[in-house]
Amino acid sequence: MGRKVIEIINGVARHPDYRLAEPVNFVLREGEQLAILGPNGSGKTKLVNTIIGRYPLLMNEVKYDFGEYGQRMVCENIHYMAFRDSYGDADANYYYQQRWHSQDVELSPRVRDVLPVGSGGELASAMYADFGLDVLMDRQLVMLSSGELRRLQIAKALMTDPRVLIIDNPFIGLDAPTREQLQRLLQRLIVERGLQLILVVSREEDIPDFVTRVVRLPEQLSADSVWDGRLPELPSSADSEGDELADLPVVSLHDVALRYGSHTIFEHLSWEVRRGECWALHGRNGSGKSALLGLVCADNPQSYACDISLFGRRRGTGESIWDIKRRIGYVSPEMHRAYMKDLPAIEIVASGLHDSIGLYVRPRPEHIGICRAWMRVFGIEALADRTFLKLSSGEQRLVLLARAFVKSPELLILDEPLHGLDTRRREMVRAIINTYCSRPGKTLIMVTHYPEELPPCVTLHKALNVPNSQLPTHNS
Repeated sequence: MGRKVIEIINGVARHPDYRLAEPVNFVLREGEQLAILGPNGSGKTKLVNTIIGRYPLLMNEVKYDFGEYGQRMVCENIHYMAFRDSYGDADANYYYQQRWHSQDVELSPRVRDVLPVGSGGELASAMYADFGLDVLMDRQLVMLSSGELRRLQIAKALMTDPRVLIIDNPFIGLDAPTREQLQRLLQRLIVERGLQLILVVSREEDIPDFVTRVVRLPEQLSADSVWDGRLPELPSSADSEGDELADLPVVSLHDVALRYGSHTIFEHLSWEVRRGECWALHGRNGSGKSALLGLVCADNPQSYACDISLFGRRRGTGESIWDIKRRIGYVSPEMHRAYMKDLPAIEIVASGLHDSIGLYVRPRPEHIGICRAWMRVFGIEALADRTFLKLSSGEQRLVLLARAFVKSPELLILDEPLHGLDTRRREMVRAIINTYCSRPGKTLIMVTHYPEELPPCVTLHKALNVPNSQLPTHNS
């Protein structure tokens, strides 16, 4: 039996909002690699915050024993990378939001500014190479994709030389080769640096082979709130503006390019998406998938300089950004991590009726009914009055999905929509997407790095820098 590095005996948070259903009894022994596994809303984040000492306890405070590293502060020995931390700190997020303003690109720090070359010795240099960061050193932070930003943040955390690294959903947002790279890198650091890991995951499939013990948290929702494989009836859909569009592309891009300074994201890109089609958009981290969707959604001013038509109308011929957005339902990791409004969940859903970040237009009673109906479909009606930032990251994702569907959009653009969801809720959302897109005139563009997440309705595939031979040929 190894030394107890972290121990909690009958831990109960002082604040009632931070308590788990049962007192916390937890131990991490020297040499162990743990996974904390539980469904969305089971209390994984509360448990981690208790472990790191963020929540004061009524009695029996957390005990730490870091051996020869005991002279360092607890925060130096334990590094916790939560969901939002995985994509950049406040400064990185600020610059990331400014990527659409080309005049700001040169002001953004580069990767080498936050991850200096030559620091950390040979192991650090090897880590950069193994994780594909060596070729990104001169890239501005605003030009990194979400997957590239996640790799950068993990490397920054490892460079602090923690004795225990806690990562929330370590593999989301990473393409398959990068997930394998990360597993190899973590295993190497376990052997060469004695790193201990606590991985917070929602699915058994995300637990690497090097994990030695799994801490399982039970479902916290009542039995009637847990999806049983059957969907409630989806709210009725507004009539599409649509019959005249039957023979016109919903999205048409002709010889489109996206560049920032000397850096080209993609060029010579042509693509047509017709009404009722369901597409999967594929590509490695950094291939430009989210950037392309930003052009389609008019979230990038360069879209007005490109040959793009939406719903049969050429971009820049007088339509406002709101004319475009009112016919599109959209969710993405970037939207999720930028969404910092601590409003009741039902108001977040209602904001989708007017495409606002906050709720600036008070919904009518019949709109509240529609919002509740979509929250019921996604299994989160019981969370209607809970504020957004008090929800788990998985619960937040379901709220944002309900927001994307609430106006029954003609075009759904779903960028990694199942991020952070447990197995049962992934299957539920996959079924919702498939059922919704079986309605006449509904069109889908979906991005995922997990082919098994694609619903059966997806029959068409578009690749960005991916050989066609590597694209899925069918969906299970």
